[in-house]
Amino acid sequence: MVIFVGWLEGKTAVITGGASGVGKAIVHRFVHEGANVCVLDISKEKLQLLDSEYGKKVISIRGDARNFKDNRAAVSLAVETFGKLDTLVLNAGIFDGFKKFADLSPEVIEAAYNEILDINVKGYLLGVKAALPELIKNNGTIVFTVSGASFYPDGGGVLYTASKHAELGLMRQMAFELAPDIRVNGVALGGTMTELGVAPSLRPYYTAPTADDRKISISNRNPLKMFMEPEDHVASYVLLASDQSKAITGEIISSDGGLGVRGLS
Repeated sequence: MVIFVGWLEGKTAVITGGASGVGKAIVHRFVHEGANVCVLDISKEKLQLLDSEYGKKVISIRGDARNFKDNRAAVSLAVETFGKLDTLVLNAGIFDGFKKFADLSPEVIEAAYNEILDINVKGYLLGVKAALPELIKNNGTIVFTVSGASFYPDGGGVLYTASKHAELGLMRQMAFELAPDIRVNGVALGGTMTELGVAPSLRPYYTAPTADDRKISISNRNPLKMFMEPEDHVASYVLLASDQSKAITGEIISSDGGLGVRGLS
């Protein structure tokens, strides 16, 4: 049983990609820890479902994390509604379906590169840029969703791994540049039973595994032999967004079943 202790009481967060999967689990936990939340997501249908669940504690805006104006609109909506912004959680992302480099044509590389790096890297840059003035006012926090693929090969294909390594570098550089006003940290997820989509240009070449096959594959890749659900990660986001971690910046919490003990293999 999860016990909520109000670590985020009175805080306001913007969460990108918050209408499903890990993002939605973060929204749920933040609300129960006392936060007000604004969600930026591209799915109108999923946002409507989210809006119906939480009442006035959650507001949503449909937009694309790759677009600065949409990120800025989410920040503005959060401040107009709740009066301030304390935390930005960068969670919007897209996958490459483990597509191997040798199997990619130059044309597919060009298309998939733009799709994956624009969301996974440029989206994070623009999200921070949009939120920066408001976060500075409140000595705020930023939490990146990164991955085991930020550290090890074979957590995805070449494009996803490149994007997740880039996110890690962004997080560290931003932690350095934005201190002492803003703390920047990340949560590195291991294989999780969630809805991470595959880049459109790669979908014709991707066959999704069954849920049972995914569970077996994920469990076999980490020392704890567990397949992770979105809810297994959210306490790390709460900690990093809260005042309980006021001495921590530029760090990653690995919520991955112990991949760091052995690496991906």
